[in-house]
Amino acid sequence: MEILNRKANFDYEIIDTFEVGIVLTGTEIKSIRLGKANLKDSYAIIKNNEIYLLNMHISKYEQGNIFNHEETRTRKLLMHKKEILKLRDKLELEGFTLIPIKLYFKGSKAKILLGLAKGKKNYDKRETIKQKDIARQIAKDLKNY
Repeated sequence: MEILNRKANFDYEIIDTFEVGIVLTGTEIKSIRLGKANLKDSYAIIKNNEIYLLNMHISKYEQGNIFNHEETRTRKLLMHKKEILKLRDKLELEGFTLIPIKLYFKGSKAKILLGLAKGKKNYDKRETIKQKDIARQIAKDLKNY
């Protein structure tokens, strides 16, 4: 089971990726295993030398009763201190953004693939659409050949 952020590659140019752990409650894990999570508008910030994921939506677990979680709460990410300090410098000096690309399980642990990204301009997005159309046309022509 993996949950993708489909808008990430369209809206951002991904420079580097990092695999990080995430701190979750029991009902959150159960909802993710059912595939009820969304990474669309989420992003990560660094505060007090710790890294947090904001706006990630995990739907409430239906059998969760009073122990259910808040759907868009701020969640802590697990990463080595040295890596966080290197990332903080890049974010502050070069104007990058941290966005989640993929949420998946590695064994029994939930992991997030974070991307160090720079926002694309509108003309870059049009170029991406143009490249996809060309690739689709070539595949179609090869199929008919």
